[in-house]
Amino acid sequence: MSGAAGKKEGLVTYKAEGGVGIITLNAPAKLNALTAAMGDELGVLLAGGIDYDQVGALVVTGAGKAFSAGGDFDFLNARAADTGMRNSVIMRGFYQRFLRIREAPVPVIAAINGPAIGAGLCFAMGADMRIASKTAKLGITFVGLGLHPGMGATYFLPRLVGPQLAARMCLTGEVVTGEQAADMGLVLQAVEEAEVLPTAVALAAKVAAQAPVAVRSCVRSLRMAADEGLDRALWREADAQSYCYAGADLKEGVAAVAGKRKAVWRQHEHYRV
Repeated sequence: MSGAAGKKEGLVTYKAEGGVGIITLNAPAKLNALTAAMGDELGVLLAGGIDYDQVGALVVTGAGKAFSAGGDFDFLNARAADTGMRNSVIMRGFYQRFLRIREAPVPVIAAINGPAIGAGLCFAMGADMRIASKTAKLGITFVGLGLHPGMGATYFLPRLVGPQLAARMCLTGEVVTGEQAADMGLVLQAVEEAEVLPTAVALAAKVAAQAPVAVRSCVRSLRMAADEGLDRALWREADAQSYCYAGADLKEGVAAVAGKRKAVWRQHEHYRV
């Protein structure tokens, strides 16, 4: 593609050049926390804002210091005030707002320039490949908020790092560096922070230079094989999160993070079986 084109304002921005499209989550003041409004803008962009005749690969990254620090606390608090059945449906729809990145007809590379935490890391795992800063912090930290992991965490992570490492990360809320993530297979490569986006763009350009029909049919084959059972897993996560929203743990977890203190969990009677 000669020249550059794109969307320069909003919660999601876009530019394209040299056959590569770059999508940027653009809420740096909130560390690019994922919101429904951001997901809606991403969907509009993917559906009609990209000229796929001219773009052979996509890169997704975050504005400012973070890739995405996860979910928005206002959204979590709203879910705690809602009903279980509604929350299950709402969460499944929320996941899809961001995982629709897997519906792009071209390969997608996540350029993890900074923290990718919780739902932010799940979004990155929805990409076909990941390049991370060596010092970026990556973690599935839902349990520390009193919440079951969501957005494909329990599906993608075991397939990337194996069941034991995935269990450790999901059950402890462990945070690893980009360098550790590369050793685990969670990301393809860890580089210096300033090189994250250039490295991802160079990889995307190499993909975009290949035969378009072969690349697009291949990425479809890879995703179809990888996504067997994904919809079932997402509904399971949505249901499990709806249970957590109804309990006291989430309120305590969010309050603890907001107050920068350690959460104090209680053994509730209804947990005993």
